[in-house]
Amino acid sequence: MIVLIIDDDPDILEATSFALENEGFGIETARHGEEALQRLRVGNRPAVVLLDLMMPVMNGWQFLEEVAKVPSLKAIPIVVLTAASRVEVSGAVEVLHKPVDLGLLIEVVERHARGAG
Repeated sequence: MIVLIIDDDPDILEATSFALENEGFGIETARHGEEALQRLRVGNRPAVVLLDLMMPVMNGWQFLEEVAKVPSLKAIPIVVLTAASRVEVSGAVEVLHKPVDLGLLIEVVERHARGAG
């Protein structure tokens, strides 16, 4: 199963990718929402998307708006990872706060990946 991680912080991409790869997940990454949308349009559909909200080019809220317009993309579970303490997010199945406990992250990804297929 593939997890798409969308985050502009290379350290977070590396740590999250490493933890999930060790659990047997395939990983794809994108540095912003626009890059992620391009991957989703041409590539394999991930079982889960991990989405940062604060990014350049296209932020997480804009990404969620674009995904909501495409029925096949809307079905992909999106878990938001954010440093914001209070945040309203429409279109996400869960919101986790940074710094994210990797054990909790793995548990959430496994739960939604199984639900996705």
